[in-house]
Amino acid sequence: QKGVGAKDLILYVISRMTTAGATGYFVEYDGPVIRSMSMEERMTVCNMSIEMGARGGLVAPDQTTFDYLRDKPYAPKGQDWDMAVERWKSLPTDKDAVFDREEVFDVSSVEPMVTYGTNPGMAVGVSGTIPHEGDIEKSLRTSFKKSLDYMGFKQGEKLHGKKIDYVFLGSCTNGRIEDIRAFASLVNGREKAAGVTVWIVPGSKQVEEQAVREGLDRILIRAGMEFRQPGCSACLAMNDDKVPPGKYAVSTTNRNFEGRQGPGSRTILAGPLTAAAAAITGRISDPRELIK
Repeated sequence: QKGVGAKDLILYVISRMTTAGATGYFVEYDGPVIRSMSMEERMTVCNMSIEMGARGGLVAPDQTTFDYLRDKPYAPKGQDWDMAVERWKSLPTDKDAVFDREEVFDVSSVEPMVTYGTNPGMAVGVSGTIPHEGDIEKSLRTSFKKSLDYMGFKQGEKLHGKKIDYVFLGSCTNGRIEDIRAFASLVNGREKAAGVTVWIVPGSKQVEEQAVREGLDRILIRAGMEFRQPGCSACLAMNDDKVPPGKYAVSTTNRNFEGRQGPGSRTILAGPLTAAAAAITGRISDPRELIK
């Protein structure tokens, strides 16, 4: 759907699989949605594999992969490039391969996702409601109730419209140039909500330089947001980049554990567009309502 990105899709998958659903496995992602994704979107999906217990995630190389790698500083050149591509074409899984387990998801109705608890599997659509205890697997009910107590949320409650205090765009999950572009596309011409602190942290120096070349930093700074130096930053409360106790942060990080972004902080995981919508409105909002 419009406004739905790679982070939303993988949060949806984890919500269905649970954080232990792929324990011991290595996950290969495939299908028309994965094939239509850019390399950076695929990296977001694979990065989050560990959050459902997997040893890792992969997407088989295809033309998108080759186009991404072509002319990169350390990519093969000339005849070596042609030879490398032919070798890479042999890497995808054989069509008759047998997997230990296969899962199929229809993501045509998935909407922007947000988390309500303290692990990435506790996620619902932005227009949805927090589940009731009876809807939760029996073995998970104790941690479910503990999570809601920590987050200050209630069973059956809607997250849409909840006031937030911080927004963080960054981390190895969503600190790439495409993430900053997406965030800036929603922010452009608008201002951040009063009382909300917004940190934009590129995932690398290269991403920072590219964002500056494209003028994305100016869009964000004009909106009253902080465009900061590359690094881990508030993803894991690095240095002084901490969310204060009891405050809510809509964050594009990979984890929302207790205290992950600072002692007592409350993290709501989301994709870049949902984070941008929260930064503009000061509340958990549906980015589809703001897309021009």
